[in-house]
Formats: sequence, C-alpha cells, structure tokens
Amino acid sequence: MYEYFYGEQSNQFSFYRIPKILFTDEAFKSISPEAKILYGILLDRMSLSQKNGWTDDYGRVYIVFTVEEIMSALGCQNQKANKLMYELEKSAVLLNASGRDWGNQISYMLRILLTIQNHTSRNVKITLLEM
Repeated sequence: MYEYFYGEQSNQFSFYRIPKILFTDEAFKSISPEAKILYGILLDRMSLSQKNGWTDDYGRVYIVFTVEEIMSALGCQNQKANKLMYELEKSAVLLNASGRDWGNQISYMLRILLTIQNHTSRNVKITLLEM
C-alpha cells in the first residue's frame, strides 16, 4: 500500500528539471514529450560536467553521453534514442552536436534558453545563453 507524503518527505527524491518553456512556447510544440524529457536528463548531466570541469577552449561546458546511456535512461532501443537526439539537434536551439560519433561517445554542447518578456508589449523574445 502506498502512503501520502508528509512535511518534507517529498524532498527525499531527486528530480530532473525540464524548462517550462519547452511545454508552453509555440516554438517547441513540434518536439515530442520524450525528447523534452531527454533534454532534462542532459541538463542534469550538464551539472555533473560542470563539477568535473569539462569545458572546451571557449569555456563552454559540454557533456559526454552515449547512445547506450540514452537507451538505458529512457528504456528504449537504439533507433528511438537516435531519433530523440536528432529531434533535439534539429531544433538547433536546444542541442548542438560536436564531434558526433554514433557508435561511441557523443559530445554535446547544450544551450540554455532564457525568455525575456517585453513589458510594453505581449511579444516574447527568446535569447540564448551559452553555458
């Protein structure tokens, strides 16, 4: 039987963070929910890379994540893992592949989204911040 959460018990779990804009902005409506979840997993991996000091010559943090790791994380097959990575890469705003080698390790530079709302109008401008 499952119990309810009491007090601070909900803080005992680790969570993946997925930017809300991926679900609310029209620019990302064509991206599948599975690809958005994968993006959250890659963002989580980004913090580990930062702690390990994995940066390129320009100081940008990168991650190394294999297709096998994607398959394991999402419980999917090779074809699905590659499709999801292509989906994120195709969006160009979310993922920029560098040194792609589908058979071995893959290095990716992730770009984080920042939305800035102009208070004088209802327009939303998307700006990229390089990590």
